[in-house]
Amino acid sequence: MNRGDELTVRELHAKGLSVRAIARRLHMHRRAVNRLLNVDGKTPPRGAMPPRPSLFDEHRSWVLGQLERYPELTAQRLYSMLKSERRFTGGASTVREYVALLRPRTVRADFTLKFAPGESAQADWGQWQSVDVDGTLRRLSFFVMVLAYSRKLYAELTLSETMEHWLSCQRHAFEFFGGVPASVRVDRCKTAICGVDLNGKPIITPQYNAFAHHYGFTVDACEAHSPEQKGRVESGVKFLKSAFFAGRPSTPFPALQAALRDWVENEANLRIHGTTGKRPIDLFQAEEKQHLKPLPHMPADCAVETQVASDSRFRITVDTNRYSVPSAFASRRVILRRYPDRIVVLSPSERKLLADHPRSYGRKQDRLIPEHERDLILATRHARDKRLLVTFLALGPASERYLAALQERRPDWRSHLRRINALAEVYGRDETARIVADALEHNAFGSDYVQNILSFRARLRPEPGPLHVTRRQDLLELSLPEPDLDVYTAKETTP
Repeated sequence: MNRGDELTVRELHAKGLSVRAIARRLHMHRRAVNRLLNVDGKTPPRGAMPPRPSLFDEHRSWVLGQLERYPELTAQRLYSMLKSERRFTGGASTVREYVALLRPRTVRADFTLKFAPGESAQADWGQWQSVDVDGTLRRLSFFVMVLAYSRKLYAELTLSETMEHWLSCQRHAFEFFGGVPASVRVDRCKTAICGVDLNGKPIITPQYNAFAHHYGFTVDACEAHSPEQKGRVESGVKFLKSAFFAGRPSTPFPALQAALRDWVENEANLRIHGTTGKRPIDLFQAEEKQHLKPLPHMPADCAVETQVASDSRFRITVDTNRYSVPSAFASRRVILRRYPDRIVVLSPSERKLLADHPRSYGRKQDRLIPEHERDLILATRHARDKRLLVTFLALGPASERYLAALQERRPDWRSHLRRINALAEVYGRDETARIVADALEHNAFGSDYVQNILSFRARLRPEPGPLHVTRRQDLLELSLPEPDLDVYTAKETTP
């Protein structure tokens, strides 16, 4: 038996597993398990040597916990975790031996499919745990494409599996390979297949069909519920889950994307493949690369275009997030182009660019470009500004030149006009008009200058004239005319 069998059996028994369960898991006979546990009271045979200690012994409990937590964890990934987290100094063969003992590999019988170099690639989606994006948990998806002959793999993380992501990921995969295979095998996902015709033949979605025509490959759809027909990419998805994601702590999306790119280039494609016995990068460079079709001169535009209507607040909604358009297009229909990283809005007739926003993957976010509300602000200010200008320009001929100079020198010229108009109400419009003319002559542009001059002149009083005093003697020397008494004499003589 293996030198670690006894400790393994004892640890499993300590966890509560029965003899029968331990024997079934380790592919051992029950009597062998009983002998290792010594539960039957028998002593080991004479001359039996006690098991030698192993470098792996102190890590056994931790490894068992990891295997129970991540069932798809590979021995190679576990070996890397032991070295980085537990400072394990043993070899990878010890780890593989122990993992094979606890989790024997089951083999599924499938058809063996053979492909020529450059003949086919296989593409599929995988899902992992949710990640935090702008304060919202979003399910993390990953796209995988595998060249069927060399097994060279491409992988990319996404936050959605919609059409724009499906097309963009395949475009990036072709650029990563440096060429295009003759066909791409896919399952019947909605981004690739939109139904079947009367003969049961799958119907390719118009967007994906145009994309395939641009790059010059044919779409090879699997039969329904037949994942074994694209077994290479199915294995690639499982490989990512076990060798890259398993045991990895939660990481921000950009850092995880960078880590995946590094893993694909420096680990996934440099490993010895279990089926071919060669490194995928070597097989690709030697035999498959020259059979790929060249990339087109211009990459495909992977946007999905639809017509939508903006609301009264000049916003359009994409995945609960609101993006602004110019206020002149409020409550009007516009053309929306969705990219994985951008939201582009065009006018419906001239197809003029109206907005270009970075795409948000949070929830209920509002994305406003300040220029989009400028026209609305100016329209609201127009009537108020018109009254302000008319009132100021009525101060006289110097006010127009003073206004031009004030606008040139003062960014907040409106507030200066409002204060000067208020001063005109207090000190009088004629006096304020004279002060504005004087300020223009002395290049004093601002309401503070006008106010200082007005308040200074208001404090100045006119000089008093000579004082005239009336004396009492002057009041006594008055010359009065003699009264005319003839009117009374005439009344008395009248009969």
